[in-house]
Amino acid sequence: MEERTKEPGVGRQIGSGAATIGTGAAKGTGELAKGAAKGVGNLATLHPIDAGVSVGKGAGVAGKDLTVGTVKGSAKIAKGIGKGLKKIL
Repeated sequence: MEERTKEPGVGRQIGSGAATIGTGAAKGTGELAKGAAKGVGNLATLHPIDAGVSVGKGAGVAGKDLTVGTVKGSAKIAKGIGKGLKKIL
């Protein structure tokens, strides 16, 4: 007799997707702030090139985190909606 692992329900799947999107946004915001703070520090110590690099790097990492969180979260939500529709139909 095979044991099947129970998958999370529709509500939990959709909620998990929303949480993943929020986590990605929070990480992205943190990285953006970190890059901006580093940039300000470099400007204050008269390192304008390093300041630009720091801000650019922070923005790049923020964009990546935001994109990854959104894609993963959206996939979880879509899977949950698919399960819900399957039950209805």
